[in-house]
Amino acid sequence: MTIRPLWLALPLMLTGCSTMANAHMSWSSLNPINWFGSSLEVTDEGVGKITANTPLTETAVNDGLDGNYHLRSGMSMNEGKMRSFYQGMDDKTVKITVAGEPKGKVDRIEVSDPNVASQWGVKIGTPFSTLYTKAFDACQKAQGDDAQNIECKAPGSQHVSYIFTGVWDGPDQLMPSDDALKSWKVSKIVWHAKAN
Repeated sequence: MTIRPLWLALPLMLTGCSTMANAHMSWSSLNPINWFGSSLEVTDEGVGKITANTPLTETAVNDGLDGNYHLRSGMSMNEGKMRSFYQGMDDKTVKITVAGEPKGKVDRIEVSDPNVASQWGVKIGTPFSTLYTKAFDACQKAQGDDAQNIECKAPGSQHVSYIFTGVWDGPDQLMPSDDALKSWKVSKIVWHAKAN
């Protein structure tokens, strides 16, 4: 009579599963669909499971992003107001920034991870000309660190916008021409809690 190796391994596998469950392991990381890229998506409601109701805490942000990133926290000033943020890191590269008022709720998320798309299929690198024929009524000069870029409302969305980056030889305070913008590409997808 032969004993199949599987029957010997089964108790060990079951013990391992119960141990892993107690170690706060992310079960989503075991899903084969998630092995080849992020399952996160930017929607009008938020990013992944993060919404306007998500508290700006490390645990809530980590859970909302399915534990896909190593998080580091920080504080900054924006228009005279203190801001708190968590940056989702992949190696040493910032892939996502989740921000809001200290001890408040999430009110802004900036995504620069090329594996994360919007619900409309827009990713980092999508050309301006794919989404818009002209900037008028959709785009404006971006703010802060992105002041040299432009920010455009996502078509059909109240909460999502796209930051476009490209080459422009004109004055910094002016919007690039529609012709120049054709080749500009999405460098960030931004979700805002407040409607555009």
